[in-house]
Amino acid sequence: MMNHLQHAALPIDTLGIVECRTIASGVSLTDAMLKAAPVDLLRAATVCSGWYLIFIAGDRDAVETSVALAAESGRGILGSYVLSNLSPQVLEALKKPSRAEPGDAVAIIEARYSSIGVAAADRAVKHAPVRLIRLVPGEGITGKSYFVLCGTVAAGEAGAEAAREMLGKHLVDAVVLAKPEEALLATLGK
Repeated sequence: MMNHLQHAALPIDTLGIVECRTIASGVSLTDAMLKAAPVDLLRAATVCSGWYLIFIAGDRDAVETSVALAAESGRGILGSYVLSNLSPQVLEALKKPSRAEPGDAVAIIEARYSSIGVAAADRAVKHAPVRLIRLVPGEGITGKSYFVLCGTVAAGEAGAEAAREMLGKHLVDAVVLAKPEEALLATLGK
């Protein structure tokens, strides 16, 4: 079992995300998902609150097959998503945060669950000219997720609005800061 996001052999176009209520269900579903279709396991690990988060990648049909198996299992799934044409920014932010630039406006969007937060980050960067500098799926924040967007104020607001629309009742909070202090900017990409 891998604890960190790994590079797949081919460029990732479709990402599957499954978030489980229990570790045992998560481990069992990870095994079943890998057996159901030829997908790459990018991450399978616990997150806060004892939940289990699974990231797989592959061609769209294979990822859809694996995620559907998990979603239809009746095993206490908190959320599941298939993201095709994944923005490269999402994968990069999952691997390593980057830094905001002085003068950037920032948007911080917080979601109730890890899986939907990743999906909302993908939507935000596809709908606004922003840079995704950080994406935290459930680690150390009781299973929630958050992400940080940088760019102009208008771009940050557009990205936050796209995320708000997708998150709906799963939105915890979203803010856009027009001119954050440089000391704060330095902490957002850590």
